[in-house]
Parts: sequence; C-alpha cells; structure tokens
Amino acid sequence: MTSRMVAGTRIDLAEGDITRQDTDAIVNAANTTLLGGGGVDGAIHRAGGPSIVEECRRLGGCATGDAKLTGAGRLPARHVIHAVGPVYRDGRHGEAELLASAYRRSLEVAMTHGLRSVAFPSISTGAYRFPIAEAAAIALGTVAAVAAERQGALELVRFVLFSAADFAVYAQALAALPG
Repeated sequence: MTSRMVAGTRIDLAEGDITRQDTDAIVNAANTTLLGGGGVDGAIHRAGGPSIVEECRRLGGCATGDAKLTGAGRLPARHVIHAVGPVYRDGRHGEAELLASAYRRSLEVAMTHGLRSVAFPSISTGAYRFPIAEAAAIALGTVAAVAAERQGALELVRFVLFSAADFAVYAQALAALPG
C-alpha cells in the first residue's frame, strides 16, 4: 500500500478486491442502468447481494458523470456509490470532463451523507477503455482538488487497483501530484 496526505485527506493506493473494503462507502464503476454488469460492477452486485439491485431499480438509472448512493447489502462497507464513467471514444468527446465529474460527484454524494472514507476502483479503464495513465491523473487530481476545497471533510480516499500494473500507474500519478 502507498499513501499520501493531501490537504488533510489520506489518499491510499492498494492492490486488491474492492468488495472487501471496510470504508464508509465503496464506489461502483456502474453503467447508466445501475442494474449490474461485468467487471467491478458485477463483482459488487454479486458480493453485496440482491438488496443493492433492488435499491438501484428505485433510482431510475444514472447519467454519465453522475453518482447515486445505495446501501451495501452484505459488503463490509456501509454504502455503495454508483458512479457512471464515460465510454472512451477518442478523447475528444468530453471523456476527461465526464470522468472527472464521476469522481467529483462520488465525493460530493459521500460528503452530503456524512461519509468520511471512500474506496474507488479505476473507473472507465476496463470495458470502457479509458487509457489508464490519463484516467489515473484525472482521478487523483480530482480527489486532490476536492480535498483542498473541502479540507477536513474526507479522512480517507483509497484507490483499490485490480492489478500490479494498474497499481504502478496510479503510484506514478500519485507521486506526480503537486504539493
């Protein structure tokens, strides 16, 4: 695990399984239906059980770049924040802005509900094909900006990376953050 303090918020990087995190919330890299899918989305729905999809049905979907909250079912976390990142086309269709928005909105949802610790996957870098180095810089930059704006609102933001290669890319991006 690698850590860094940014404006009073500890940012952790860990390689592992996001469904095992005991933070106040974990973030699901969801699709716009919120009804489950592959990758992280499918893993969270399977591990959390049917109560998550039941709550998601009542939310009526979620726009790309936005985020919504549910309970966490059988997961160790208390809540799941379902964030919808963009499908990467060519980088010229607002993908970076939408990805930053998905991270920002996830943190805003967490803070609105008084949550102090959040674990993120690498949103949009799997089936949605967002280049991981660019995505890591956007993710960490957005978290650092929110931490600076809302000093003390978040204690811990953890990025849980699925592979050693993804962890290494995020570690480089974390080291490159100013300050």
